[in-house]
Amino acid sequence: MTTAPAKVSFATIWLDGCSGCHMSFLDIDHRLLDLAERIDLVHSPLVDHKDYPDHVDVCLIEGSVSNLDDLKKILKVRKHTSTLIALGDCAVHGNIPSMRNRFPVEKILRRAFEENAQVNAGQIPDDNVPALLQTVLPVHEVVPVDVHIPGCPPSADTIFAILSDVLDGKSPDVSSYTRFGK
Repeated sequence: MTTAPAKVSFATIWLDGCSGCHMSFLDIDHRLLDLAERIDLVHSPLVDHKDYPDHVDVCLIEGSVSNLDDLKKILKVRKHTSTLIALGDCAVHGNIPSMRNRFPVEKILRRAFEENAQVNAGQIPDDNVPALLQTVLPVHEVVPVDVHIPGCPPSADTIFAILSDVLDGKSPDVSSYTRFGK
């Protein structure tokens, strides 16, 4: 009698982004059942918000690094993950969140909480709100990334194909599935 191969520990993480990449991941639809036979989902904002495990084989990370919490999270994730996959344009190059890089953080906070505030005007929050980094960064500018999947969001077919390659131990040719700006 043969034993089933061990499942790959798998996580997803969400930094500063819109969750569109996670929604596209869910659009894999029935193929999620195929993945479920091969992976053990150990962490995801789609399921719960427990602490990140000590070891994860593969992690999909959505979003850019925009504040101190994002920075702490990505450093911990990289330290405890074998294969890190930047999923979507925010993680790959900063995308929409990085549009604020043209302006100093102080000016952004004044605009949002003093000039445009209808309630509690002039009260810039600092309690339980992570401090913004001076610039928004794509994930690879903070930690090494093993695979980049561009797209806003990448298609479900692209995510499934590249993830299947990674689970098969192959180095995916991302350009055969998608390209930057697509």
